[in-house]
Amino acid sequence: MKDFCIIGSGISGATIANSLSKKYSLDVYDKARGVGGRSSNKKLNKNESFDHGVQYISPKSIQFKSFIKSLILKKILKKWTGNHIFLNDNKKEDKNHIKIIGKKGNNAISKYLLKNINCNFSSEVIKIANKKKVWEISFSDGSIKFYKSLILTCPFPQLKKLSKKYIKHSFINKRIKMDANITVMMTTKKSKINVSSYFFNDKILGWAGNENSKMRFKSKNDLWTLQSTYSWANKEINKNRENNKLNIKTLIEQFFKLTGIKKTKVLFSLNHGWKYSSNSKPLRIKSYWNSSLNLGACADWFVGPRLESGWISAQDLFNKINK
Repeated sequence: MKDFCIIGSGISGATIANSLSKKYSLDVYDKARGVGGRSSNKKLNKNESFDHGVQYISPKSIQFKSFIKSLILKKILKKWTGNHIFLNDNKKEDKNHIKIIGKKGNNAISKYLLKNINCNFSSEVIKIANKKKVWEISFSDGSIKFYKSLILTCPFPQLKKLSKKYIKHSFINKRIKMDANITVMMTTKKSKINVSSYFFNDKILGWAGNENSKMRFKSKNDLWTLQSTYSWANKEINKNRENNKLNIKTLIEQFFKLTGIKKTKVLFSLNHGWKYSSNSKPLRIKSYWNSSLNLGACADWFVGPRLESGWISAQDLFNKINK
């Protein structure tokens, strides 16, 4: 029986798994088909892809800056340069705001941290049970696995559903509202637009990123990732599958309207809804660990809405486990 079962391969799951793997045996499970969680990268083909989750990293803390710098030196990450257009007059633009992206995709950090760790994808956990100090993990395919310790890195609503029987800390009873996001990936004919990204002041469309500007590939087409505002997605997310085509049309129309780019034929479009995108209100604790049950939890929503928040939460949990 292995020491740890870690649920989730996003920044928190990848970070805690990498740290614990130096001393313990473990497995990572994720219900998605690939690594990265909210920093997922969608491949259109061998040479084209979309960062349809986290758009970029802008490190704030000294520790995370040092970590990011080390990955830039290892050529895992790089700076995203170019013409980033700030159109949101409700916020003050930070002229020193740097944008760091994965050299091959924004799931690069998770890929790097998990490269020597056994990961299992398309593996959805539906139930957990602690019997005689052993964790029994039940999956949607009917399989059951056993581990000495369990760490959950899933969004708060999913964590609460799985673990409310075992977590007695006050945070589990809080009404944590996680914002949604609806992302549209779009391909159009090649243009002469020399823009890396747009940050809008709009009720529907919040952001647009030009995937070609990331210098990962040379596409004969333009590839754009469009991300909605939280407020619009919160209203639309529960019927996003039902209104799939309508939401695609709405975001694309807003893109052409706000950018002033001449509307052209859309060659490809795909809608991805993030029901539990982020939590903008940090908790009083950065992570959770119960040494009696060997049950832990870490995720960005403990700390804030940024990818960095997930890394900080995982570091905090690792320190608690090793006290």
